[in-house]
Amino acid sequence: MDRPAVMTRTVADDLAALMADLGIGCIFGVISIHNMPLIDAIDRAGRIRFVPARGEAGAMNMADGFARVSGGIGVCLSSTGTAAGNAAGAQTEALVAGSRVLHVTSQVDTGLADRDRAAIHDVPRQPQMLGAVSKAVFRAWRPAQAAGALIAAVSACRSAPAGPVSLELPIDVQRAASESAGESRAWIAETPPPRASEAAIAALAERLQAARRPILWLGGGAHGASGPATALARRGIAIVTSTHGRAVVAEDHPGSLGAFNMTPEAAALYESCDLMIVAGSRLRGNETRNNALPLPPLAQIDVDASQLGRNYPVALAIHGDAADALSRLDAALPAEWRPDPELAHDVAVARARSEGRLRAALGPYAVIADALAQRVPAGRHPWVRDVTIANSTFGNRYVPIAAPHLGVHALGGGIGQGLAMGIGAALAAQMAGGANAVVLSGDGGLQLGLAELATMAETEAPMVLIVMNDRGYGVIANIQDAQYGGRRVHSALLTPDFATLCRSVGLDHEPVRAVQDFAPALDRALARPGPRVIEVDMTAIGPFAEPFAGPPAGAAQRS
Repeated sequence: MDRPAVMTRTVADDLAALMADLGIGCIFGVISIHNMPLIDAIDRAGRIRFVPARGEAGAMNMADGFARVSGGIGVCLSSTGTAAGNAAGAQTEALVAGSRVLHVTSQVDTGLADRDRAAIHDVPRQPQMLGAVSKAVFRAWRPAQAAGALIAAVSACRSAPAGPVSLELPIDVQRAASESAGESRAWIAETPPPRASEAAIAALAERLQAARRPILWLGGGAHGASGPATALARRGIAIVTSTHGRAVVAEDHPGSLGAFNMTPEAAALYESCDLMIVAGSRLRGNETRNNALPLPPLAQIDVDASQLGRNYPVALAIHGDAADALSRLDAALPAEWRPDPELAHDVAVARARSEGRLRAALGPYAVIADALAQRVPAGRHPWVRDVTIANSTFGNRYVPIAAPHLGVHALGGGIGQGLAMGIGAALAAQMAGGANAVVLSGDGGLQLGLAELATMAETEAPMVLIVMNDRGYGVIANIQDAQYGGRRVHSALLTPDFATLCRSVGLDHEPVRAVQDFAPALDRALARPGPRVIEVDMTAIGPFAEPFAGPPAGAAQRS
């Protein structure tokens, strides 16, 4: 019998080893001729799990969900050209969210790259396309440069402000013989975030002590600031969060509005406040009535200086890390300092009235919202949501989450990303020994990434997918009723038989046609380790008490 040929170590082997050394434990992607050397090396090394998605957009969303829940790097591996373009749309969501996602994409041979020579899978201006959806773009032009390019990409991805980074690996570089002599090691430098100046903290402390009714707005950039933000809340400073900043302070804290940030009750509370400290938030339009919501005088803390004063004028603009700045702010305050003692009471009243207003609008779906609100935080389940009416009403604010990293949703407002993000979130939680992910989707959004049901089944992702099925784009129909004289065009959908689809890929499916059946179905699904689908038949249950017709100012979304 002929002996198998001894394999020459390649650059792809070096990169597979380096990725594992850098803590990358899972990669999501689609295999193709231009990334096969790297995928083959990853598989032979056996140190990183490769998850084969059905499409590059799904792989990118999986990497995004994985990054948010794990707190590490989520990696999407695509081929060049059209494949990289498929991932680019989903990468936009990672860019909006500031997710630590590394998009490793291949490139044609270096002798053909950027020359528009019509090589297979080549497209002109791929780096420019990637640059539009990336914090930074790198390419390894030579085999000896590949490890350095990977380190640069991972470092850029992790450093503040975090965001998705793209790395191009031409196929001839991947295949090249390794130039490293034996074992080689590499380390990434520590890159601490910007630190606010002493003068800035002193000015903020002085301004805060002069305020009687201050409120702290926490965004996604404050995820690491739970300790100091909670300490300030204990002093009596009111708390409100963006959707991305939920649970930085515990969502059941009596002095917190939670994410009820734009209700009439919240607006009335803001009018009574004399200072708002904004930490790690862009004050996004769909949480501030497109920046028309009146806010108190602002002091803004952000690690990205370009965000300071971008959407509202600020009295104090502080460039620095939110966790560090809030910790030093708390230390700078006198131990005995306290704001107006009535502020906490007013916050509690505003929160209760906001929740009551929401529950009244839900109609029968309040039963489903309550079931989720009881189980999601208690079980420390990652709570992953697509853009759908159920999420826009109760998912984003009424169902609590146990920690900031356990809340995952599409910040960019694009539908169809929940299923794939849920797979990534579920696998991240599984690797950390955590609980099953609970994923909320609409039938319209689900159809955009329907093929990833097979990925969900194949990976045995520990997750419960809840499909709110109204057989159409429900919010579009509501907007058409409210703004277009009831002319419903293209909002109804030919909806698949999800039970049959699930059965075809071996997924457990349970229909819910009455709201009282939802909680038992959810309990059954959560009690089992593998993937489960619960389909809520909204046509059988009926409408919400109040139709949801999109965010303020009529900015239409599909649901």
